[in-house]
Amino acid sequence: MRPGNHQRFRDLLPGDVSRPDVNPYITSHREFGDEIVPGSEAPALKEKWPEVFGRVAPLHLEVGSGNGFYLAGMAEKHPDQDWVGVEIRYKRVVLVAKKLRVAGLKNARIVRYDARALDTLFPQGALAGVHINHPDPWERESKRHHRLIDRGFIELITGLCALGAELRLKTDFGPHVKALLQACEGLPWELVGVRTDVDVQGSIWSDDVVTNYQRKARERGLPVHAACLRRIASGSSNTSAAPPDPQPLPHPSSAVSGSSVGSVPSRHSSTLT
Repeated sequence: MRPGNHQRFRDLLPGDVSRPDVNPYITSHREFGDEIVPGSEAPALKEKWPEVFGRVAPLHLEVGSGNGFYLAGMAEKHPDQDWVGVEIRYKRVVLVAKKLRVAGLKNARIVRYDARALDTLFPQGALAGVHINHPDPWERESKRHHRLIDRGFIELITGLCALGAELRLKTDFGPHVKALLQACEGLPWELVGVRTDVDVQGSIWSDDVVTNYQRKARERGLPVHAACLRRIASGSSNTSAAPPDPQPLPHPSSAVSGSSVGSVPSRHSSTLT
């Protein structure tokens, strides 16, 4: 599904499934409680997230929350912020919700939703940050069109982010970083920094949380790449993400603002499940 496609995300209702017992999470995620926002109910909250959390606070989005380590960890680190996670798989939605409940976090929600339809969840300029951790690499040539990071998705995110919002990516699949930087070319983003191995070079941001996929990548000896960009005013000087000649990556102790980066080395890895 691409931004602008009129065939928008439609959530399955229990009555839509002839055998809900095949996937009990279709029903159970609707009965879990406040931590979960079912997809069919989420669009009605587009202008009402302050009401959901009972306050006005910076709103952060994690795309693809997986098992919930990052969402719960960041919500706990930042009680002054509100966090929404989007995840498409029913079971993972429930796993995330359980982490939020056990931690007693009232400033986070998980939504079962399609990341390509985020403009039906948030108004323009609503997000203070967007966080993407280990999106599926879809390495087979026939499946690459399923990759999350492309121009259409970044254009969608650009409209939803407020000035100064950060777009953060962590991945064990190097081509995702290159795709992100290329997708941001000509859009109002400035480069904060790039890493080809956060364990060696250090994280770009100081409040990082190690995700489940990041831990698995470490165990397999795979480097975890990262990139961070900041939303700037339209018409401002922005990052040129893929200059013709590769340039050295920034030193781990420094950040790069509003400047170019070179080609990001690829490190192909198997899909982690």
